[in-house]
Amino acid sequence: MAANPAPPFESYVDGVLAALERGPDRPAVVAADGRTVTARALADEVRATAAVLAARGVRRGDSVAFLTGNRPEALSARYAVNLLGARAAFLGAGMSAAVQADVAASAGAATLLVDPAEQAAADALLARLPFPTVLALGALPAPATAGTPFRAPEPVRAEDDWCLRFTGGTTGTPKGVPMAHGPYRRMLDGLADRLRSDCPPRVLACTPLAHMVGILADAALLAGGAVVLQRGFDPADVLAALEREHVTDLWLLPPLLYGLLDHPAAADAEPPALRRLFYGGTAASAERLRRAAELFGPVLHGWYGQTEAGAITEVGPEEHAVTGPGGRITAGRPAPGVTIEIRNPAGAVLPPGENGEIHVRTPMTMTGYWRRPDLTAEVLQEGWIRTGDVGQLDAAGYLHLVDRLKDMVVVVGGHVYPADVEEVLLAHPTVAQCAAFGALGADGTEELHVAVVPAAGGHPDGGLVRALVTERLGRMYAPGAVHLLDRLPLTEAGKPDRKLLRATLAPTAATAATAAAAPTTPNAST
Repeated sequence: MAANPAPPFESYVDGVLAALERGPDRPAVVAADGRTVTARALADEVRATAAVLAARGVRRGDSVAFLTGNRPEALSARYAVNLLGARAAFLGAGMSAAVQADVAASAGAATLLVDPAEQAAADALLARLPFPTVLALGALPAPATAGTPFRAPEPVRAEDDWCLRFTGGTTGTPKGVPMAHGPYRRMLDGLADRLRSDCPPRVLACTPLAHMVGILADAALLAGGAVVLQRGFDPADVLAALEREHVTDLWLLPPLLYGLLDHPAAADAEPPALRRLFYGGTAASAERLRRAAELFGPVLHGWYGQTEAGAITEVGPEEHAVTGPGGRITAGRPAPGVTIEIRNPAGAVLPPGENGEIHVRTPMTMTGYWRRPDLTAEVLQEGWIRTGDVGQLDAAGYLHLVDRLKDMVVVVGGHVYPADVEEVLLAHPTVAQCAAFGALGADGTEELHVAVVPAAGGHPDGGLVRALVTERLGRMYAPGAVHLLDRLPLTEAGKPDRKLLRATLAPTAATAATAAAAPTTPNAST
């Protein structure tokens, strides 16, 4: 008797469209300008956009470049591209036109989708790299098949890429990481199950949809919920939206979370529906996280992961009392299906309590960097991802992060991890934000610099900063220079931009050529 054939693969877009059709009249997206897009309208927009792109020649396996912001059409366009089996290649607004051109050329993108708000950036890009097809979101022509059901010319397969995400742009040439439909659908199903409860989830997207919050948006729609869009992160707007829109789920990188906590309105904030405040992407201050728990309640969920590996660990609200080296809150236990090993430079597995490089195997492990077998061989070895992060596992299986290998600063006396210094300073009431980084001195040796944003009414001069660090960590950790700034420059993803800090605050013969406009005018440098 012949075996039953396997059911056809259903992509995450198929799942989102099915969820939209189950409640066609419910609000699915709230735009930054206040307009509401119903589930039916979003589904219709996805199919109409897919028909337009198919008529323009977009096919399964193609790459489509996105120069888009947080607007409903950016979501529907990505779903349309993925419905066709094509991959989305995101061009971050924080990239220069030259880097955007390199990324688009590497992806082989022949189609560019442009947010009208990004037209100036698009013009600069097109001057460097002409695209055969350029389409503006919100102004797509009506397809010839309008009024008839749309069916993709070829079915999507589990091994097809849904996106090509470029990572590492703040420290060098961005590396492309293809993400396949199969693992992504399985991950989203699990996340959607978590977001479901007695009321549909409402995710606030105040950071770029091309990054982590876009994944939360997909999961919310898959779970029958809605996405509330903001053009960017503004603390006052976020606090207001949490209450006005009954937001259940929020994603912030730690520097943005600190900005939220420092806003005068935060003390009186009472978000009525907030269930989960996810954070991750950089090391987080234990003191700041305690303050966040005081304000918002037991809603904090820390995520540790990488583009190359997906989710690695999570720490829940009840686990924020677990701390590791330097008093930092744990990164949590391994996510389902994840295996973690701590290894020394020779590759030997280290016992609990010892620092080494974190190696992981995960369900979302990449197949390799896009067209870069040389880089792939450095990072992906026998199914294990070398994260480049330093950490340790404790006897209970909790992972504790120490720092990035490449952020480690080699000074006279040993190795300094910037995260240790940042943890000390962020616990002091005069410091609102800070970032530590290594810089070459005049004699070619490396020294530690610290950029500090003072808290309101605070005056953390160089003497105070050095004293705090020396008392807690020792003289080896005392920074060679302290820079007081009005604001801390962040990458598009919301992480401290150490490359820009190094180039503008500590230029040397090696970095002066790459120096760009200063992130802000320093108040002092000592």
